[in-house]
Amino acid sequence: MFKRYLQVTKPGIIMGNLISVAGGFFLASRGEIDWMLMLATVIGLSLVVASGCAINNYIDRDIDAKMQRTRNRVTVTGEMSGKAAFAHGIVLGIVGFGLLAYFTNPVALFFGAFGYVVYVGLYTLYFKRKSVYGTFVGSLSGAVPPVVGYCAAAGQFDTGAAILLVMFCIWQMPHSYAIAIFRYKDYEAANIPVLPVAEGLSKAKRHIVLHIAAFAIVAALLPLTGYVGIGFMVVALATSLWWLAMALRGYRTGIDINGWARQVFVFSIITITALSVTMALDFRVVSSDWLVFAGL
Repeated sequence: MFKRYLQVTKPGIIMGNLISVAGGFFLASRGEIDWMLMLATVIGLSLVVASGCAINNYIDRDIDAKMQRTRNRVTVTGEMSGKAAFAHGIVLGIVGFGLLAYFTNPVALFFGAFGYVVYVGLYTLYFKRKSVYGTFVGSLSGAVPPVVGYCAAAGQFDTGAAILLVMFCIWQMPHSYAIAIFRYKDYEAANIPVLPVAEGLSKAKRHIVLHIAAFAIVAALLPLTGYVGIGFMVVALATSLWWLAMALRGYRTGIDINGWARQVFVFSIITITALSVTMALDFRVVSSDWLVFAGL
């Protein structure tokens, strides 16, 4: 019984978000860590993400049944009813948002709610099914966890938080397009208009390359604005340029496109994990912010 309640929350996604929210929190803490606040933030946001995933599984039962990689989800096989998945998601969301509201601050709570509404309300209910821009809309929610961690520790949305939001948003694009390429048949069968299916592999490859290049530039803004040091810059350049070189190999004649896309996908996870860990360790104390959006 417990297993199906865990599976419906997509634990792999939760674990990935744990790393990024912790990275954002440590970056903003700058060595002065409130461990109770961090624990509450990580648990609270994890429950919010779990809630969104459970409700996503409830909504996507019809299209999940058409895709090979999702046809064995508990909401598709009948191992867990749709009502149970939905109720589970609601309970998780109430507890998660309750923790964020009680322990963090209005800014962190706002971004947690923003990501949730975008993922469940905009992405899952409409854009994923109807628009080629679904990936971009989904990337907004995917970029929220490190921002929530940062804002929970900093108490404001400042330059560092803005860079994290843009950086993680851009990262989601090549990551998601790579999945859509090696899962092309799944998305085609479910009639989901992701870029490779809707507008072709050539355009998808071009967007992968351009977004990775943009990601490298935005990642460099963290050390250039003084939030992190040379260690982060080295890791960011090494991983981003390697990732970009890997993406450019997609233009080689006769390349196994599915194998290439899987490599791009796997290295995207390595890249963002390495940067999340590095920014948690290589923080700097910023004397003044030149861009502050307090009060959001």
